[in-house]
Amino acid sequence: MPTLAIKADLDGLHTFPRLLFHHARTRPNAPAMREKDLGIWQTWSWSDVSERVRALACGLAALGFKRGDNLAIIGDNRPHLYMMMTAVQCLGGVPVPLYQDAVANEMLFVLQDAGIRFALVEDQEQVDKMLEIKDQIGSLEHILYDDPRGMRHYTQTFLHDVHELMEMGRIHDRNHPDFLNAEVEQGHYDDVSVMLYTSGTTGKPKGVCQTHAAFISAAQGGIAVDKMTADGDILSYLPMAWVGDHLFSFAQALVAGFTINCPESGETVMSDLREIGPTYYFAPPRVFESLLTSVMIRMEDAGPLKQKMFHHFMAVAKRCGASILDGKSVSTADRFQYWLGNLTIYGPLRNVLGMSRIRVAYTAGAAIGPELFSFYRSIGINLKQLYGQTETCAYVCLQPDGQVKSDTVGAPAPGVEIKIADNGEVLVKGPMLLKGYYKRPDATAETINPEGWFMTGDAGFLDEDGHLKIIDRAKDVGKLVNGAMYAPNYIENKLKFFQHIKEAVCFGADRDMVCAFINIDIGAVGNWAERRGIAYSGYTDLVAKPQVCELIQQCVEEVNAALANDVMVADSQIHRFLVLHKELDPDDDELTRTRKVRRNFVAEKYKVLVDALYEGKANQYIETEVKFEDGRRGKVSADLKIVDAKTFPIARKAA
Repeated sequence: MPTLAIKADLDGLHTFPRLLFHHARTRPNAPAMREKDLGIWQTWSWSDVSERVRALACGLAALGFKRGDNLAIIGDNRPHLYMMMTAVQCLGGVPVPLYQDAVANEMLFVLQDAGIRFALVEDQEQVDKMLEIKDQIGSLEHILYDDPRGMRHYTQTFLHDVHELMEMGRIHDRNHPDFLNAEVEQGHYDDVSVMLYTSGTTGKPKGVCQTHAAFISAAQGGIAVDKMTADGDILSYLPMAWVGDHLFSFAQALVAGFTINCPESGETVMSDLREIGPTYYFAPPRVFESLLTSVMIRMEDAGPLKQKMFHHFMAVAKRCGASILDGKSVSTADRFQYWLGNLTIYGPLRNVLGMSRIRVAYTAGAAIGPELFSFYRSIGINLKQLYGQTETCAYVCLQPDGQVKSDTVGAPAPGVEIKIADNGEVLVKGPMLLKGYYKRPDATAETINPEGWFMTGDAGFLDEDGHLKIIDRAKDVGKLVNGAMYAPNYIENKLKFFQHIKEAVCFGADRDMVCAFINIDIGAVGNWAERRGIAYSGYTDLVAKPQVCELIQQCVEEVNAALANDVMVADSQIHRFLVLHKELDPDDDELTRTRKVRRNFVAEKYKVLVDALYEGKANQYIETEVKFEDGRRGKVSADLKIVDAKTFPIARKAA
């Protein structure tokens, strides 16, 4: 048994149901979950959650759910959906969360592949998706729903209100009082506790089978590094199908015993964040970028005095804020200036962001710009980076306090070993590794080598302090025709550090130069345009404005200047680029549901634009089919301008 998992096993708490019932016994009245409903925060104690999980589990058993069955969970972050995960585990089943914003046909493969017999969905919208494809899922027998609104006239006998299921379960529990306890006792730390499907960037998604031991070990390691306690709060708003949410909002919450808070809706996340004031927060870089962009936009509307104060104290924060956060030595004068800044600027700013109580904030999933990273740390927010994959419970590297670097993803987490292969690929080993891919022993054998190392697919290296630095996906690292290394993701991340650029796709493997597609951030660029009196009717019209092309050209050329000083990738400066006429979208299959670019798909779909970049054309007409949320299809067309960017002489290393 892996080292970190032994502690939980010795305590007898080696499965998630045992952890839940332990909290219910030892701290029954402490808050376990909150949800904002109709503008009011509702709270469930650990005792409440335990009772509902028991009712849900017994209700499932009454419907015929058996050990080894898989149950799909589809919806926004809701208490009953989290409770159902544990209820399924009580019976020895496996919860399979799916991305709630996927259309029905996107869900079909996972539902078929996992042999889903039961599905719990949030509301009428998700029920309709299930009904649309039910005939194609031969195994699907029961659909449960949490929100009854709009369901009055649905008469199918396989549809069940989750509250009715709980009542059925309470009757079953009274009639068979020893049933559930016996089921929970059968649970083993090496049982599969959840199945999370990969994003399918390069092919069909694969079901990653993770055990109780793996996620409990990962949770214990993170809790130890960040000194998490039971009195904490987390805002649970990221998709339940994403491994990070399962680690933070499920595994760590059950191990540490802190409270998870579910927002009212996706539109109210930021206001709910301010109301809750979590102590623990996770967001991908784009969320932190968006928050900072909104702050800077508001500052542009402020009066001259406020602007002057803001810029003065932000200069102080940039100079010494991170050092104060890390407990390093700072001059008395700077410390006093920072104290004043905290009263007038940093404290109110943290409050506006909903981060006044933050003890630790994490970001991962993509590189974060050094300036953005430093901004948050300089105003007293303990922002750190982590690194992991679905196959590693999102747990490989963490940044301990006092050892935070903006250009690495941290040191190996407790219990984790890291090795760099001869080809530069990052290999990892530890208690958090997947048990295997569901029904795919071939894929499991391809991913875990004979020595037990998981091959991450990422290229990177360990710095002099033993911290990991990720360069790119190993499969994406190539060479230009002159033999120089080409790492597209590395360049794309540098472009996305600019608030005006939302997405970028670079091309250059086996070519004589690097070219790029750019997506603008409509909010940031739209605000920029309005301040300059530039009228526009929508995204396509805005990107066609010559001033916008000039703005993006400045960003590209700043990246080129930085690349010129990075000998490793200096030859990868961007020679030509265009601003796409539409945003890359998961609904158009250009991005995964976790917003990773499907690079090969984009290159093929927009081949005419790629060819135009390399053929030296000054512009190129294109017409593209788009898919709307309601299923309708339409077309968007534009004559795109292709821009030549300035490149810089390469700064060669001294001999």
